[in-house]
Amino acid sequence: MDSNSGSTAPNTPEFWATVVAFAKSTTTEVGAQLLKDFGQMQAQEKEDGSLVTPSDQWADLALREAIALQFPSHGVLSEEVAHVFPATDWCWVIDPIDGTTNFTQGIPLWAISLGLLYQGTPVFGCIYLPTLNQHFHGFWSAPNQANGSFLNDRPIKTRADAPGSNQFFSFCARSIKYFRHPFPCKIRMLGSSCYNFLTVAAGITLGSVEATPKIWDIAGVWPIAQAAGATWITLDGQTLFPLTVGKNYGQQAYPTLVVSRSQWVEQFLPFLKDLETP
Repeated sequence: MDSNSGSTAPNTPEFWATVVAFAKSTTTEVGAQLLKDFGQMQAQEKEDGSLVTPSDQWADLALREAIALQFPSHGVLSEEVAHVFPATDWCWVIDPIDGTTNFTQGIPLWAISLGLLYQGTPVFGCIYLPTLNQHFHGFWSAPNQANGSFLNDRPIKTRADAPGSNQFFSFCARSIKYFRHPFPCKIRMLGSSCYNFLTVAAGITLGSVEATPKIWDIAGVWPIAQAAGATWITLDGQTLFPLTVGKNYGQQAYPTLVVSRSQWVEQFLPFLKDLETP
């Protein structure tokens, strides 16, 4: 027995099977309750301008308690409570509701995000969209586990098309002010950071930009996008990973561009140059 997983030694096929099963079942259970609250909750504004509801707080606690029970020696970093990165080899990063504004207003694009970090770098992600019944998961450089990204257990990969007027690109609300014509793709704004990035991984969009994502917006989707073939760029030059033990990530933002193919980076960057400096 190894305390990292409760009953399964880490870095084995059995360990990773346990991780996947746990992530899917836990997000499904939490999502079932959140669906009952969907469109019914009043939100309060936090210091950073983002919103929080009692549903966010409940889901954050439920996820932390489930992790503590199944993986008692793993650390946790969460949007609503635990902002300081712990001194543990394994750490879960939680976003209980990514897209809280959508959630409160009855727009069915919001997600529950879990990222599992090993020595400060995400190696597994699981993101669940309850309204769509879509589970995304993926592995990237996980010890003794092949890379791969999946939507409801079917492999996904980025789109091979060149930028064009019939291809999509996703902006966030805080980055749309940098939009300048003529942009090489059709613009969409979805209202969920991790889902914006997932659309690139799933071959729906050619690119996505987020002006102020936090680490909990990134940790779950990062390994999924990487394994699907996406290119991930921090627009202010920050190094994303590994995270630093003892650092408080509550106010740290990472302006980010994700594109389907590395050759399109230089085509999109000129439209985002104002996002490149903090």
